[in-house]
Amino acid sequence: MQRVVIDQPYSFVPPRFSRVWHWALRHFVPRTLRKLDGITSVECIGAEKLRASIDAGHGIMLAPNHCRPYDPIVMDTLAAEVGRPSHTIASWHIFMDSRIQRFLLQKVGGFSVYREGTDRESLKCAINTVADGRHPLIVFVEGIISRGNDRILNLMEGTAFIARAAARKHSDGKVVIHPVFIRYFFEGNLREALMPVIEEIEKRLSWQPQTQLPLRERIIRTGEGLLTLKEIEYLQAPQTGTYHERLQRLIERLLTPLEDQWTPGRHHGDPMARVKRLRTAILPGLLTGELSEEQRATRWRGIADVYLVQQLHCYPGDYLEDPTPERLLETVDRYEEDLTDVTSPHPPIHAVITVGDAIEVGPSRDRSNGTDPVNDEIRHQLEGMMESSKAHRRVAPTGTDLS
Repeated sequence: MQRVVIDQPYSFVPPRFSRVWHWALRHFVPRTLRKLDGITSVECIGAEKLRASIDAGHGIMLAPNHCRPYDPIVMDTLAAEVGRPSHTIASWHIFMDSRIQRFLLQKVGGFSVYREGTDRESLKCAINTVADGRHPLIVFVEGIISRGNDRILNLMEGTAFIARAAARKHSDGKVVIHPVFIRYFFEGNLREALMPVIEEIEKRLSWQPQTQLPLRERIIRTGEGLLTLKEIEYLQAPQTGTYHERLQRLIERLLTPLEDQWTPGRHHGDPMARVKRLRTAILPGLLTGELSEEQRATRWRGIADVYLVQQLHCYPGDYLEDPTPERLLETVDRYEEDLTDVTSPHPPIHAVITVGDAIEVGPSRDRSNGTDPVNDEIRHQLEGMMESSKAHRRVAPTGTDLS
């Protein structure tokens, strides 16, 4: 389990933006992206839309999808394109990884948000950043890393809330949200990239190398093995049904007993809303220092179980029915990350950033519909760019015969 929940009292980490540090660190962006995530090139499309909003003096929010861990660094390429650095909201645990990382994140405009509770300081900072208008604010609207470039998860409601609050303070101009879609294209040899990872996972499963299977079937078989192990652990036996049915059954088995214990009567919402509610209920007790070791172990087990729900939620059951090179790569990346908490970089990967049209946000919400019209428009544009961005592939990868 990655260290996404920290049993320490939360303290807001503010941005301490420095143009000098930002300029200096920008020189390391290409090398960092290649080394850590295999991203070798970045292209911006529609940057003139963002530039127009900057020139007009608008308060600006950028609402990207969140497919890969280093999306925030990729987004700095867009900042360079329009000549205006952005600020970014990031989960508190990222700032706690190391003092150096915390220092650098602050210097490039990053500030923390506490996902396990209400964070008034972070909310205030976000609203003031947008209302001030000097720096666009990046909010990754899915809230978690999806590892799926052909799927958009449920969007967080906080994005529209921040924009409306900023509109009430930004008296000199408009507040706008630009949806942004980041698409990744793998441009190398797919078989050479994936085989070492698949073979290592098969070893962990105590399997002989499944070389008799085509690549796609080998990846699916590996996922079947990993899912079956979790079913045996939590449901005592392998399950039947489609992958989607099996994933949902396992998610319910994980969430329902925890909700009965920690949030009685509250079983509503999508899996990620339920995960957040449970973390908010379980974590405070770990901060008091008054629990026995057995009680602490019980709470940590609950946190590990809701983390597993988050992992399972990112596996759409039908993702490999259309086995594009990127979908195969993303699936294997998920396997590796869920087993080891890290992923191997697979260069060359080309990133395409597409900027959507400005969505003007007023100070109040139209409540004539049941859903938030701002969130609806963000999703509509993201889904449109998700499809249109497929046309920007530069190089067809090799090793994709799937045999």
